[in-house]
Amino acid sequence: MKKVVFIALALILVIGITPLMACGGEEGETTEEYIIGAVLALSGHGSSLGEPEKQTLEMLEDELNAAGGIDGKNIKVIIYDTETDSTTAIIATKRLIEQDNVLAVMGATTSGVSMAMLDTITDAQVPLVSLAASDEIIQPVEQRYWIFKTPQTNSQVVGRLYQYLESQDIDEVAIISATDGFGVLGHGALVGETENWDITIVADETFDPDDTDMTTQLTVIKGYTPEAVICWGTDKGSSVVAKNMQTLQMDMPLLMSHGIASMDFIDAAGDAANGVIFPVGKLPVAELLPDTDPQKDVLLEYKADFEELYGEGSADTFGGHAWDAFKLVTNAIQDLVDEGADVTSAGIRDKLETAQLTGISGVFHMSATDHLGLGPDALTLVEIVDGEWTSAE
Repeated sequence: MKKVVFIALALILVIGITPLMACGGEEGETTEEYIIGAVLALSGHGSSLGEPEKQTLEMLEDELNAAGGIDGKNIKVIIYDTETDSTTAIIATKRLIEQDNVLAVMGATTSGVSMAMLDTITDAQVPLVSLAASDEIIQPVEQRYWIFKTPQTNSQVVGRLYQYLESQDIDEVAIISATDGFGVLGHGALVGETENWDITIVADETFDPDDTDMTTQLTVIKGYTPEAVICWGTDKGSSVVAKNMQTLQMDMPLLMSHGIASMDFIDAAGDAANGVIFPVGKLPVAELLPDTDPQKDVLLEYKADFEELYGEGSADTFGGHAWDAFKLVTNAIQDLVDEGADVTSAGIRDKLETAQLTGISGVFHMSATDHLGLGPDALTLVEIVDGEWTSAE
């Protein structure tokens, strides 16, 4: 009886996952098209990151198809909501591969969920371009043959944070990190990278991403009198940390991860966001870049296009990660078409491994040993001043 109930529940879960977007023709239409999939956090604590990713993919799909598609064939993007949940993401990924017959998958939004999908992707031999930060998503590369990603890695971000701290003669820090996949993997990078820098962690606390008060953990941290605090999480929990530190009159520098690179963080934290410093891609300060920067024109065009559709100030780096993924996959398809080769998942994978792209997250140079292809110059240091992103370089 228990087995029957379990099977029934599983069927309900599978049937209940419906496409959030499936453009390019009505159901049953036989028009040829190239189908790619995406699994994004459109609900749950990662939704503020997943929504601009979805909006970006919709925008790019419409733009490409309006321009004639690829060799006269439309691109069809099918998006499912992961609910920021690993089990839901695995079910959605299997549906994209087994029922929707996608050529490639983009996602997931968050690191823990992306990690959970890797076996499913590898077994199916369909390329995945993750939109999440963890180094482990693409490393070790010999075990990640089908896996690529677009955001800068956690270790790159931590290295930039520690470089800044050393430049300020700060060597004793406290860390407070989220207990979700992004926080746990980021915590590992914060601890591991101390071997390469003159940094000592004097206090180490955690928080649930949905917690609404962190004064207990921050009171413990305050007792250790660190020279700076590093918070690793996304906008919701991190904004609470900023507000609670303000209430506790903790006036040491507050540094954060690239997971807060959204106006949602500033809106939630209010004036407690002012003074927060974090490394991130160049989009938040695109207007301030020198004209010689190879990304500047691409960044400004994406920002203008996105904000024309979705409102001024709405473009952020998370949507940019999706821009990069879409361009990498569709460029791979275009390259195969131009060569007269069959457009297959294996062919797209091979093209991704040699991809070069001036994108939103940086200038990509992927290879068989590097399934990200971004260098340290993909990050810039940003400080929030009067509710605005400003350069801290």
